[in-house]
Amino acid sequence: MNTRRNLKSTVVALAMTAIMGTSGAWAETQVPEDMALVPGGAFLMGIDKEVNPKTKSMTLRQKLRYAVSREAFHDEGPAHTVNLDTFAIDKYEVSNKLYEEFIKATGHPAPAYWDDHKRNQPRQPVSGVNWHDANAYCSWANKRLPTEAEWEKAARGPQGYKYPWGNELNKNNANYGRQKEFTADVDSYPNGKSPYGVYNMSGNVFEWVQDWYDPHYYKTSKHSLNPTGPKEGAFLSDTGTYVDRIAVGKKRVIRGGSWYAPAATVTTTHRFWNDPMNKSYG
Repeated sequence: MNTRRNLKSTVVALAMTAIMGTSGAWAETQVPEDMALVPGGAFLMGIDKEVNPKTKSMTLRQKLRYAVSREAFHDEGPAHTVNLDTFAIDKYEVSNKLYEEFIKATGHPAPAYWDDHKRNQPRQPVSGVNWHDANAYCSWANKRLPTEAEWEKAARGPQGYKYPWGNELNKNNANYGRQKEFTADVDSYPNGKSPYGVYNMSGNVFEWVQDWYDPHYYKTSKHSLNPTGPKEGAFLSDTGTYVDRIAVGKKRVIRGGSWYAPAATVTTTHRFWNDPMNKSYG
């Protein structure tokens, strides 16, 4: 089975990567040159978070405020063991060049920002695609979007890193926090690639994955073998704004942060969401 790197997101336009899944053992020589092999087996997904010890001494009003604060919000845990089959994942985000081939072959509409000279160069990642665009491209390429678990394993490596390259943030290893006002080429930041050799899993553009988003999924899921996420998404605010709790629709997971997003979004465990029809986030 192939997994396509999710089409990633920038202000953030959303983009992708694809994977190829497997039902048996793969030899290194069987993996396409532009894909990386991720061995099957168990890994620790997510991260635990300490509860604020001051909550015990808070007044009722303070506890209510804390309960809906960003500090209390935690959708990345608890950390839990997941078992995955071997799969191959694209080493690079899908480029504008590859996406143009898809458009010409199928007549699929061009994405947002297709005429933006800061984002439409051949080696830059295609951006401005919604989840359905990403899924259609993967199908055309005989691949599929990775599950959230597959994406995280490919990013963390066997060591379970906080960032694809290690446990310390390094601004020279990823395109985030508006260090540049545009997306970088898909083969940029070689020092920031994951232990499995996958590029730009931190920053550049957010990446779509297969899964629906539910902030409580890690707490309630009973599936540890090849999980594919919740059966349906939770109703959340339109663009994912944390303080906006208006229930307007079901969301899909996006991963990896972007050139525009802050450092907190580029960890390998960070989860975010967007409407599957939305072509940008920001």
